[in-house]
Amino acid sequence: MAVNISGQANQHALNQHVESFLKATLFHKQTLLLAFSGGMDSCVLLDLLASAKQSLGSLLDFDLRAMHIHHGLSPNADKWAEFCTSACAALNVPLQVVHVEIPANSGLGIEAAARQARYAALLGELENHRPAHHILLAHHEDDQAETFLLQLLRGAGAKGLAAMAQVDAGRRLLRPVLEIPHAQLLAYAKERKLQWIEDESNANIRFDRNFCRHHILPVLEQRFPAAKATLARSAGHIAEAAGLLDDLAQLDAATAVEGKQLSLNAIASLSPARARNLLRWWLSSHQQPLPSSQRLQEMLHQLLGAKSDAMIKVAIDSARGVWLRRYQDLAYIEVNKPEMPIAMLWQGESELYLPDNSRLLFERKIGIGLAVERLSITRLRISSRIGGERFKPGLAKPTRTLKHLLQEANMPPWQRERLPLVYCDDTLAVVPNIGVASHLQAADYEMGLVISWVDDSGFVLNAL
Repeated sequence: MAVNISGQANQHALNQHVESFLKATLFHKQTLLLAFSGGMDSCVLLDLLASAKQSLGSLLDFDLRAMHIHHGLSPNADKWAEFCTSACAALNVPLQVVHVEIPANSGLGIEAAARQARYAALLGELENHRPAHHILLAHHEDDQAETFLLQLLRGAGAKGLAAMAQVDAGRRLLRPVLEIPHAQLLAYAKERKLQWIEDESNANIRFDRNFCRHHILPVLEQRFPAAKATLARSAGHIAEAAGLLDDLAQLDAATAVEGKQLSLNAIASLSPARARNLLRWWLSSHQQPLPSSQRLQEMLHQLLGAKSDAMIKVAIDSARGVWLRRYQDLAYIEVNKPEMPIAMLWQGESELYLPDNSRLLFERKIGIGLAVERLSITRLRISSRIGGERFKPGLAKPTRTLKHLLQEANMPPWQRERLPLVYCDDTLAVVPNIGVASHLQAADYEMGLVISWVDDSGFVLNAL
């Protein structure tokens, strides 16, 4: 709901609004990172945050930093970075200027590609030696109305129509002035005599958002003066409905999700709408892009309608090599990796990263795993499968081909191809998810080494 702020009380009311938001959202001594473009909106938010830092003092004692994304799309980009540096320095707010490249052939269009690069830079600051607890954005009520309208015209579902969240906990995003109309932020900027930059691209109606801003919304407001506030309010209502759909999906997931995988028998028992809702939620929980309704229906058809022995492979994000797979009545998310042979040594580490970024974990336990102490093992050779390997994981079991053992263990074929093998000299000692060579296993009283393989999805394959 819009916050009505006007007249001489504008400054005080906006300050109180932001301070109340921070007190309701932050914990003591957290670090905030402001996405600072240098435009009017972010200049107002910078001023409000700097004021709140002083007013709230030791109550929250938050650390305030800023980041400016240098897209290089405008001939004025260098001047904007200089302005942002000066504006932040005047308020004693540390600023980081990050240069990003916008691919010309991403297929997203310049507007979407720039937004994607901007978020990637902001969220990527996790690698910084002082990562922020929250990233603050200066989106306001007008932005929310524009986003809702654009999503409506694109035929988006509830997730898209929910537009922007004031608190996006999953991505650590906060939008303190999302309920404030642009006009009230502008009034504050003028009252405070703030300086800001004007991005000339904001007038270019070739971009969808600018077309809505300059042509569609003004026409709507001629007939419906409160159109922006009403559209933003509708986005809020749909966000609430989208939250309830997520709650329903989590109830269904309780019986349908097995580890990282999705049970096809469970999803087949649901109504079509609930099945689509669960699949959409499951993909989102794995940080995958939400497919269109048509694409989602095709995924369900492939998962549930194909023959039981069919090796289906449906693109989730083909550009990144992410695929939806089915095996043994379970749905998997496969991340393609280039084939990289493994030739490594373990020399006592607790963790080894393999060439495809999967990991081997090593943990010492009594009575289980590889008898490293009895056998005086100080190093192990890690290698890729070459085919034809034979293995005997139990004294009472015969030596068999590794291919048959992996099939019996129901390991998906695409994981079998990447499975690392652990050798003691020239002896195959450990096969994750299968076991330890029978003559090398630790006795009940001996110290053993348990080796686990963690693949791209976080799925752990133990070697006992």
